[in-house]
Amino acid sequence: MATLNNRQTRLSLVSSVYKKSQVTQIRLRIHIPKCYLQAPVISQLISAYGLVVNITKATLQPNTDAEGCFDIELRGTVSQISSGLAYLESLNLRIVGKPNADGDSWFC
Repeated sequence: MATLNNRQTRLSLVSSVYKKSQVTQIRLRIHIPKCYLQAPVISQLISAYGLVVNITKATLQPNTDAEGCFDIELRGTVSQISSGLAYLESLNLRIVGKPNADGDSWFC
């Protein structure tokens, strides 16, 4: 697993593709601090960046000050995914990704 912290790492999480218009996907775990728990962080990925977002797991405690955590799959073009990841990074969220999304279970 890699923690994203720059554009080069972001793009290494995106599957190898030959055309920028080809659709690809990545899997991430994003940690949402309490200051963003009421913000539409995930819906922004859909509306502003045109990504398809599949939430595979969410850990949110009701009535708490603890951070939330989402395991998500992002599907879109390389450009869309790169822009969406840049948005998440601009919020200073902790983002953990897995370069190879095929096959194994990664958050048990």
